[in-house]
Amino acid sequence: MKILLLNGPNLNRLGKRQPEIYGTDTLASIEKHLIVLAEKYKIELFAKQSNHEGALVDALHEAEDHDFAGVVFNPAAYTHTSIALRDAVASISIPVVEIHLSNIHARESFRHQSMIAAEAIGQIAGFGVYGYEMALNALIKYVKENDDEQN
Repeated sequence: MKILLLNGPNLNRLGKRQPEIYGTDTLASIEKHLIVLAEKYKIELFAKQSNHEGALVDALHEAEDHDFAGVVFNPAAYTHTSIALRDAVASISIPVVEIHLSNIHARESFRHQSMIAAEAIGQIAGFGVYGYEMALNALIKYVKENDDEQN
């Protein structure tokens, strides 16, 4: 089984950018931790980050086209603005879990609306780095349960 960990704009700045909100862990350390966790489940985790909306759309399409089982996706600021990413998630048949380090619903009002949430199987927000682990575990459980139902 292959899972894509997809991160959006400015997440390459984790550890430097507003540590009081996003913590001090770097994206590289989060990716490394999740790759090790995925290996325990005998799952290949592929990590990608882009600051460009179109590259994120392409990555979602390619995940389905290359037989990935699902996507853990932190769309970052595009969460609140990108109909293109919403449509990309809607256009693929593999499950997507939306993840946010901070609690977007407890922040500025413009962050309360997610364009992605209605097309994702779920959203995890506000648990910091641990939220990524929660998202990965939830996605694995979802995929396995739905795979069992189809067999």
